[in-house]
Amino acid sequence: MTREKVLFEIWTRRAFGYGLALLVFALDRGLKALLLGPVALDRVDAIALLPVFALRYTQNFGVSLGLFTATTQTLRLILIAVTGAIALGVAAWLLVERRRADVIGLALVLGGALGNIYDRVVYGFVIDYADLHIGAWRPFLIFNLADAAITFGVLILLARSLLSGEKPGNTPTENS
Repeated sequence: MTREKVLFEIWTRRAFGYGLALLVFALDRGLKALLLGPVALDRVDAIALLPVFALRYTQNFGVSLGLFTATTQTLRLILIAVTGAIALGVAAWLLVERRRADVIGLALVLGGALGNIYDRVVYGFVIDYADLHIGAWRPFLIFNLADAAITFGVLILLARSLLSGEKPGNTPTENS
């Protein structure tokens, strides 16, 4: 494989990763705009779509599982700074990552993080709406598309890490 072809594949993979992150961000913003605009989810109790799934508006002032709740303006700014730094780290990692599966995982994490950071900056909280439940039991807290993207991205990265046969010092292949 020529050097030009390798460089083209690397830059194509990077562009794909950043494009996927942007798509996740855009879908998150679009869905929230639809739910808060025409659907008016913030003005109804819930909209049942399936016996186990409803749309229910909530304001999340924390992060995953309601941890690190930002109850003051200072805590909110700290949370924005910390999540922003993590997003920058993921963006930098995406810039140097060569493995296709890892690029997808990182892009999902980055796009989801950007969606939630946007909410926190604009509204002061993250808008959540997806309520997966079995009767009154909720295996998850109410979440959003950005949260789901972050979760799937992390699962892809963990699976790649745990299931790869790579040993320290080995060079990964371009197609792994």
